[in-house]
Amino acid sequence: MAYTDIDDPSAYFQTRIFTGNENTLAVTFDGNSDLQPDWVWIKNRADNYNHSLFDSVRGVTKRIATNNDAIEATVAASLTAFNSNGFSLGNDTTANADGDSHVSWNWKAGTSVSGNTSGSGTAKAYTGSVNTDAGFSIIRHLGNDTAGHTIPHHLGAVPKMIIGHGISGSDTTSWTVYHHSLGNTHTISLNEQGAAADSSVWNDTTPTSSVISLGSSGNVNDADDAFILYSFAEKQGYSKFDSYIGNGASDDGTVVYTGFKPAFIMYKNSAAGSTDWYMYDNKRGGPAAGVYGNNNKYFLRANLNNTEGNESLHVFSNGFQIRVSNSFANSNGVKYIYMAFAENPFTTSTGIPTTAR
Repeated sequence: MAYTDIDDPSAYFQTRIFTGNENTLAVTFDGNSDLQPDWVWIKNRADNYNHSLFDSVRGVTKRIATNNDAIEATVAASLTAFNSNGFSLGNDTTANADGDSHVSWNWKAGTSVSGNTSGSGTAKAYTGSVNTDAGFSIIRHLGNDTAGHTIPHHLGAVPKMIIGHGISGSDTTSWTVYHHSLGNTHTISLNEQGAAADSSVWNDTTPTSSVISLGSSGNVNDADDAFILYSFAEKQGYSKFDSYIGNGASDDGTVVYTGFKPAFIMYKNSAAGSTDWYMYDNKRGGPAAGVYGNNNKYFLRANLNNTEGNESLHVFSNGFQIRVSNSFANSNGVKYIYMAFAENPFTTSTGIPTTAR
């Protein structure tokens, strides 16, 4: 029996807490494996600074933020290097405010890819980085404003979730999310509170094991503008992109089985507006007074620049449980989509089980 595809998730994903100094700063990871990141996502926990996202395909100093719809900005003093086991920052306060605690979420891709797009309309160049073992790719492509424009993702498996954003051009574009639980006729925005909406962004076509099909929407396919696509395929024991149905119970909410002890969870109410994208991780956890020791108390929100808040999410050796009844997390009968990455697989490839905290 195959218990997991990945015994050490820290080879492909790690969370790191660091204190800013508003000067040059080298952040070194502390996982079991060294990890040279290809996607770095940083948020100040204590102040209302924007999220800061960088990837190796667009290059150092190239920043985008999930809490707004702005295109890519070049910030010379932001992230200055992707190191062999971490990253380096300059004195830009958004990602390195003096004395403030920051969190970074970091993913590994690593193999360079390039070529031309296919499908309908004029073929365009693309470049990217991919890790088929971890089921993660970063693709930068040019749009052609034609429905049926297909973008290779190089995962060798069908993506379950895709996050896309425009990085050049004269117009701002919303962060556009494909999630298989919503189907190919719907999309949901990462930088907004809205519910999933009927849309032709994904050309009403489910991604295949080789390509993503785009509609003519300017969100990911405006003619000759550049876009970035972060694509994820599930890997047993390491990643999960799925949904759960809330039950409205504050003390005994829905238990979500992932097949691993989560290191990172992001979820969103897919049916209601005025609800945020909530983000938890295993480094900002810590039991709240009077609750179980496996409580992850602290959250940030991908669509807002707000400081850290706290609610109750419990992490188990094989999943998680929401222990609130709010509309943002656990309304009765409502579908919530999520993405999660592992701290440890529930059981290793040699049959060794993990434990909750």
